[in-house]
Amino acid sequence: MSSADSGFPALRANGYRDAWCGQVLPDRVGGNARVAGWVHRRRDHGGLVFVDLRDRTGLVQLVFNPDTAGGAFELGHKLRAEDVLSASGEVVRRSPETVNPDLPTGEVEIRVSEADLLADAETPPFEIESFSGEVGEEMRLRYRYLDLRRERMRTAIELRHRVVRAIREFFDGEGFVDIETPMLSRSTPEGARDFLVPWRREPGTFFALPQSPQLFKQLLMIAGFERYYQIVRCFRDEDQRADRQLDFTQLDVEMSFVDVEDVLDVNERMLALVLDRVDGPEIQVPIPRMGFDEAMSRGRTCGSGWSSST
Repeated sequence: MSSADSGFPALRANGYRDAWCGQVLPDRVGGNARVAGWVHRRRDHGGLVFVDLRDRTGLVQLVFNPDTAGGAFELGHKLRAEDVLSASGEVVRRSPETVNPDLPTGEVEIRVSEADLLADAETPPFEIESFSGEVGEEMRLRYRYLDLRRERMRTAIELRHRVVRAIREFFDGEGFVDIETPMLSRSTPEGARDFLVPWRREPGTFFALPQSPQLFKQLLMIAGFERYYQIVRCFRDEDQRADRQLDFTQLDVEMSFVDVEDVLDVNERMLALVLDRVDGPEIQVPIPRMGFDEAMSRGRTCGSGWSSST
């Protein structure tokens, strides 16, 4: 796998780095690389210090050798988890017995010749490397910037980015317009309670945050925007459920001059493309459809508590 195939564009070299940590691959052996990131772990073997440096593309191993690191060798002894570091040196192959097959960069390491400590971290309240489920949500939210450093959280955020990018790619190719509608509007007679925002210029006057992105559908349809979509935040002042928070993101797709088959076709092909772009399960379109009677029958069989009024 070459640097160009790693999914991240090449960086413009500056005083901090000229490569992502995850781009230091075997094709760079014999050359120099400068990387920057967070100390993921440090292993002090006395004569040598090994540091796994982390950025959002992955890990790369740094080696602080007293024969080649010069003044940086003393810094290697002082580093600890979550310190922020910039380091440069020659990219060399690891010895066969130390290769890490679980990492894209596992065949190589950087023999550090220069390093700068950019930020000295305090001891974190919980370990980033081996996060335990015993850490409560309150602690995670209090130190959200640390929680978001965990691989699971970073992967989830990057997955959302890929999903949204694929959605926009699909609808752009289908002739849809991405329209942003106002967040501040008047209250609408829907099922959930509105979040209200007071207006300083008119005491006693309130705006309502949108419960759903369809508030302006009729206006935009009549105006002639016959195919548009939104990826938008919604706000509902209601009891939280397993799949619904006080604010959430919704995809809203609106079409004019269409029938049921047009709507189903667009959504099925959109789902197929999005799943393909994020390496999800392959689905065949058209998707098998279930009639209302069958759906209700299966719901009762499963004991879900569904009723005809659901």
